[in-house]
Amino acid sequence: MSNIAALQAAVTVDGFDREPTAAELDAIETEMPVILARVELLDAEIVTLDRTPSELDQRRIRRARRRVLAARRELANRAVAVREGDAA
Repeated sequence: MSNIAALQAAVTVDGFDREPTAAELDAIETEMPVILARVELLDAEIVTLDRTPSELDQRRIRRARRRVLAARRELANRAVAVREGDAA
């Protein structure tokens, strides 16, 4: 039984085999408050997976949800302000 191997190296670069561009890094940095708020919400929800949420757990989840909404609102408002600034 013989092994099957590629005779040539790939000519084109795989789309997943590269570093992020500056624009992609800027987009991640812009969305970082939303990402961190979502992680905090996920952490609060994970704590309650194996037990009944206490009042403290429920408050923590509500607070985390409000932070996610506030971060998303801030991001949306910033995007609208940028678009209005371009139009002016």
